[in-house]
Amino acid sequence: MLSPLLVVGASFAYLLLLFAVASFGDWRAARGRSIIANPWTYALSLAVYCSAWTYFGSVGRAASGGIWFLPIYLGPTLAMTLGWLVLRKMIRIAKTYRITSIADFIGSRYGKSPLLAGLVTLIAVVGIVPYIALQLKAISAGYGLLTAASLSELPVPAYWARDSTFYMALALAGFTMVFGARHLDSAERHEGLVAAMAFESVVKLIAFLAVGLFVVYGLFNGLADVFARAHAVPDLAKLLRLEQGGNFAWTQWFALTLLSMFSVIFLPRQFQVMVVENVRERHLRRAVWVFPLYLLAINLFVLPIALGGLLYFDGAKLNADNFVLSLPLAAGQPALALFAFIGGLSAATGMVIVETIAVSTMVCNELVMPLLLRTRHFRSEAGHDLTRLLLLIRRAAILGVLVLGYVYFHLAGEAYALVSIGLISFAAVAQFAPAVLGGLYWKGATRRGALVGLLAGFVMWCYTLMLPSLAKSGWLPDAFLTQGLWGLRWLRPEQLFGLQGLDNLTHSLFWSLLANVGAYVGLSLWRAPDGQESSQALLFVDVFERTSTARPVFWRGRATVPDLLRLCERFMGVERAQALFAAYARQAGASSLSAITPDARLVQFVETQLSGAVGSASARVLVASSVDEETLTPEDVLRILDESSQLRAHSLALEEKSASLERATRELRAANEQLKSLDRLKDDFMSSVTHELRTPLTSIRSLAELMRDDPAMDEARRSQFIAIIVSETERLSRLVNQVLDMAKIESGHAEWHNAEVDMGVLVQQAVATTAELFRERRTQVTVSLPDAPLVLLADPDRLTQVLLNLLSNAAKFVPVPGGRVDVSLRRDDTGVTLVVRDNGPGVSPEQQALIFERFRQGGDAANRPQGTGLGLPISRQIVEHFGGRLWLESQAGQGAAFCFRLPFKT
Repeated sequence: MLSPLLVVGASFAYLLLLFAVASFGDWRAARGRSIIANPWTYALSLAVYCSAWTYFGSVGRAASGGIWFLPIYLGPTLAMTLGWLVLRKMIRIAKTYRITSIADFIGSRYGKSPLLAGLVTLIAVVGIVPYIALQLKAISAGYGLLTAASLSELPVPAYWARDSTFYMALALAGFTMVFGARHLDSAERHEGLVAAMAFESVVKLIAFLAVGLFVVYGLFNGLADVFARAHAVPDLAKLLRLEQGGNFAWTQWFALTLLSMFSVIFLPRQFQVMVVENVRERHLRRAVWVFPLYLLAINLFVLPIALGGLLYFDGAKLNADNFVLSLPLAAGQPALALFAFIGGLSAATGMVIVETIAVSTMVCNELVMPLLLRTRHFRSEAGHDLTRLLLLIRRAAILGVLVLGYVYFHLAGEAYALVSIGLISFAAVAQFAPAVLGGLYWKGATRRGALVGLLAGFVMWCYTLMLPSLAKSGWLPDAFLTQGLWGLRWLRPEQLFGLQGLDNLTHSLFWSLLANVGAYVGLSLWRAPDGQESSQALLFVDVFERTSTARPVFWRGRATVPDLLRLCERFMGVERAQALFAAYARQAGASSLSAITPDARLVQFVETQLSGAVGSASARVLVASSVDEETLTPEDVLRILDESSQLRAHSLALEEKSASLERATRELRAANEQLKSLDRLKDDFMSSVTHELRTPLTSIRSLAELMRDDPAMDEARRSQFIAIIVSETERLSRLVNQVLDMAKIESGHAEWHNAEVDMGVLVQQAVATTAELFRERRTQVTVSLPDAPLVLLADPDRLTQVLLNLLSNAAKFVPVPGGRVDVSLRRDDTGVTLVVRDNGPGVSPEQQALIFERFRQGGDAANRPQGTGLGLPISRQIVEHFGGRLWLESQAGQGAAFCFRLPFKT
């Protein structure tokens, strides 16, 4: 056994560690560096779903039912992977309208009904009490096992004043008060608390995996050994089959899966961490796969631990729920057992803390506040700050819920296994599913239908599941189970109206959901929703279509700024209320608070802010008492919606016109820049053409004047001058022809005579034409052509012009002697590529883009060969006309390769 002082000390040390993590989270949040604004933290916080039920109860379930513990985790996996769109919509609604709880969500959807929100709260409190008891029972059983003299010794129930479980419940209540009831505005995130929940999720996972690894590899020789030994024992072998020795109970499997699907969304603590505490919607994308992966990891060793415990203890009458602790203790590993207990304590405390925070918010906002608003004393304190009173109510609710859980633990906890207690709570919160899911997608759903449906389902749950649990604990006579109410056998709670063949959970779920859905749908179809319900239905169902600026405001009446400001100061504090109104004034463009227009949007703003403090239903009552408002009919709602739609249409039209003007402005600006560029290009072109024409004309004129002024010039010199004049004239003619050619191509007036062209023949002809030029330069030319003809549809004269230009360019730049030019032609599935490669000096990177511009030439300025600088631009224009591309591959000092590619279909 372990010393009680050691176990208690380790437990409180762990709670202090949680306290430190939560404090660090709040400290970071106060400095604007939130640690929960992280998808990993959000995903891990969802693992608060894995309570002591998972940690201890799943092993007990597996020990008696084998793989039947799985549906409780298949449901959440399916809910996250298939229902994430529903979750995203719930998160958007909660953020938009400052929803604070599942009760607030349902009440707000159905016309902000205080009665409906109050009913949801009562169902949640009654339904959650068994779940709180489950956690306390797990802690109590674990503590008793660790401190007992032997594993078979069961702890004797103690008087409450001497019961360590009672004091643990009080400690949990204190911790929850400190970190869950400090701020009145529940829409403000509990950053420290969420950080602590993410931390405890890691702790319990590591602890459970440690026990699993110890059992599988410490007590046995691996998973194969555990399952082989289990198969050898007939009673254990059947645990590995779905049939469990009979027919597969598919109705029970389906019911458990459906129940857990609903629970992972509608349990108050899951709604709190998944919806209310969500920082960014996109974090849900990470949680969709991380949370199911976490469930897989923490359940990995559930069945091996259960089988290992049954094999190890071999018939000893030990509680299988405690195998996680009893196996390390029996094997002489007290340190591991203590660590496992801390993991279980972590699972239990996480659930209790978040659950009680969520339920206390609901109790304060949906039960106590509506009652206070009806009292004359509460109204008389109109000028007082009530924030401390509301915080005190929440703290009292936290303490009350934990005490109720402790009471149920003593009344009925000993008669049920952990899993059975948890399933009772699951069945209770499943009653929220029709009202929530129907409210998200059905505009015709009414408050009356939701109210009666919830009430009918809750009554059925109480009669078929909750009361039988008390009867089995001895608090009701057995005749209630066997004979039925008033001795009427058709009213037997576990065989209601003669329905047999179902287990008690599936039986209760069937009747409660049938009554719930039947009343919800029937009454909603019987009578149409009123104005308030219709307005809320539109806001909820079409939440993604209503932006913050275009969302309609369903309110009409008269209000004053001072009255609304005093109302906020009373329930939110003077400082915070002043800050909120100042922020609203800046957003509305008002110079001061007095300049704010008291219109419908201001009223909506105040009501939304108050919703975070006192709930939507109470906020509606408070605002209605401070303003003079008109009652809306369904026709008024439709009229406001039509006006909003018209405003939205006008806004969209203005946005489109503004966007059109911006596009036109950009196009005009681009056209203006293009004109300026063309003007610069024209000037550059004229300057370049003038320069190129002036050079041969100057030479011709100078030589002609020399011959005119010197009649006695000798014949040899005169012949030399005449040859130069002829050469310059030819150069001038080529320049003029190229300029005209360029102009025709760019203007689209060039003539193209397309025909079938064999590119191999064309290359050979071009090489033959330039053979004399290469011979004079003492340059070796090699030609590589494919064997088969390469036929294209193109203008042969134009392609010849390109080839001659590339070959003549290569001849200009190769070294003399030692020049080498390689011409290659190759094909692929879509076209042909020709490469003219020389061993000249190459082209530097900074010049490679310039040589394709008009009148630009490559090479050293001091030793640049003669040319017009139009050959390459014209060649590129010709190649691009045929759908091809001309480019250069070169590195300075390593030669140049001019390449062009033409498709087969040109």
